[in-house]
Amino acid sequence: MYETKIIIAGAGPAGLTLALDLARRGIEFRIIEAADAPFAGSRGKGIQPRTLEIMEDLGVIDAILAAGGPYPKLRVHLGPLSLRAGSLGTNRRPTESVPYPNLWMVPQSRTESILRERLSSFGVQVEFGKALTTFRQDERGVEAKLATGETVRSDFLVGCDGGHSTVRKTLGLNLEGESVDQQPMLVADVEVEGLDRRDWHIWPLTKGAPLGICPLPGTPLFQLTAKAEKIGSDIESTVYRATGHRIVRVSWSSIYRPAVRMVNRFRVGRVFLAGDAAHVHPPTGGQGLNTGVQDAYNLGWKLAHVLRGGPDSLLDTYEAERLPIAAAVLGLSKRLYQTRSIKRGDATNQLTLHYRTSPLSSGDAIGSLHPGDRMPDGRLKDGSRLFNHLHGGHATEIITPDERRILIRPDGYIAHIGTTHFAEYGGQPTREVQSGVPEAFAR
Repeated sequence: MYETKIIIAGAGPAGLTLALDLARRGIEFRIIEAADAPFAGSRGKGIQPRTLEIMEDLGVIDAILAAGGPYPKLRVHLGPLSLRAGSLGTNRRPTESVPYPNLWMVPQSRTESILRERLSSFGVQVEFGKALTTFRQDERGVEAKLATGETVRSDFLVGCDGGHSTVRKTLGLNLEGESVDQQPMLVADVEVEGLDRRDWHIWPLTKGAPLGICPLPGTPLFQLTAKAEKIGSDIESTVYRATGHRIVRVSWSSIYRPAVRMVNRFRVGRVFLAGDAAHVHPPTGGQGLNTGVQDAYNLGWKLAHVLRGGPDSLLDTYEAERLPIAAAVLGLSKRLYQTRSIKRGDATNQLTLHYRTSPLSSGDAIGSLHPGDRMPDGRLKDGSRLFNHLHGGHATEIITPDERRILIRPDGYIAHIGTTHFAEYGGQPTREVQSGVPEAFAR
């Protein structure tokens, strides 16, 4: 029997984020994936500003920015007419407090490959072709059986294994909610001959339903979306008749039914759920991948602290913080899907999501900042960026000129504002930062 500290089931964005966070903390784990090979499609292509900040902390922001691009303008085709509309993404300039203000498009397969490459720098590889078949837990740990016949014993198990999660089903939890469209959708990555790559093309009246073709940065491909029943089995012919452009190649395709569903528990004993295993989203608003990444980012430092002797009760705050966030985001995604609104920006960038009601948040507000808020970036007295001081997985204390202290958790959220000094937090010494510009944090 193989023994480790944590088993991560599923190597999508949530599982890889958790693996990276644990690896940099020196925590022993295994990350297993049922599929025999990496995911090859573009499915979750939108990376929100808050997730870009996480990518910076994990050391992959340069690769993510190089692999992607801003969201293109929408171009609507109505017979001989072609009208250019707005974009699903914003075009804002970076500020001191928000270094990544815009939605960034990267095909999901490329995001995952970047995270795997970073994980390999810590000497860790995803174990493909090793499906989790079942597990049982007791007060001492979790015993998991793999399809290969191997048995693995761990302290904790985290199910990041998607909408059909074996972990969730074994726990007996259900994804409660509803379908937001009774007709299944087709999403495919296609190479299209002669189609302008500057715009996201929409043909709204193809067989009575919209057909969308969006250029994927860093590739020769477009992401095609359409009602599966309307487009039929002959994608090439339908697209040619609607657009006048030929599909040269279909590199990946999938059919799904848009839904808003989630579980009512994120923790059962020593087992946790994150990402699509806990909540499934329609594509509107680009919230699914991002919410899963932030689940993992919330959980990683807590697991590490408990494994090093911290109180087990800390792990209860994962559900307390992330479950209401998932519920709120699902509500937003549902509204956007039903209204077909293209308005995004502040509503979807996840910068304003907070943990103000969390048991980990205490103290008083300073300006517009409250305990539980995301800590904005800022320029310090010595000219350095605040975020550069936060990187590395430790907690940080900002000491303001009036001697108040802002304690920032390892995941970048404010834990406490007041005069109390925290010498350590999350099992590690805090780092102190002197601030000469308190107004930057009080705006």
